[in-house]
Amino acid sequence: MHVRRRNDRERNRPGVSLLEDFSEKTINLIGEKVKKLKKKGDVLVISIHWGKNWGYGVPAEQREFAQRLIDEAGVDIIHGHSSHHVKGIEVYRGKLIIYGCGDFMNDYEGIVGHKEFRPDLTLMYFVSMDPSSGKLTSLRMTPMQIKYFRLNYALREGELWMAETLSREGKEFGTRADALEDNTLGLECN
Repeated sequence: MHVRRRNDRERNRPGVSLLEDFSEKTINLIGEKVKKLKKKGDVLVISIHWGKNWGYGVPAEQREFAQRLIDEAGVDIIHGHSSHHVKGIEVYRGKLIIYGCGDFMNDYEGIVGHKEFRPDLTLMYFVSMDPSSGKLTSLRMTPMQIKYFRLNYALREGELWMAETLSREGKEFGTRADALEDNTLGLECN
């Protein structure tokens, strides 16, 4: 795996780009790449590995950076990950910001010390967007449980815990998650 740095000349090589900071320069570099790549009708997703593990708070600089990526760089969805559990979700100017999506699969079974975060629970995210505007039309999430390195549908207790957690953590962003009859969660904006 090649990690591209800011001054990397190998533009056609697969890999990941290193996010060195949340500066104006970084916003501009991402914006330049978006302008080159994004075509009419495209929905542009940026996936960012950021933040501390095992904590719900979203630092102000992350929130500002995510919003500026939408406002100034033309990004439609921010897919944040690193925390090993879900974090609050924001809909900013109609665009989806997932600050921490959780681990879809991990090898943490048996590791102690983080039970309050329920690292055994995860989500499948089903995003619907209006391609002409890039705005979110709906987000449905299917709660899953990791057990013996296998994904299973979460029990109702897990679904309710996930809805309660997303609602609590989304409150500052004006969002909540409702547990629906079909064993999914629906995102609502207040």
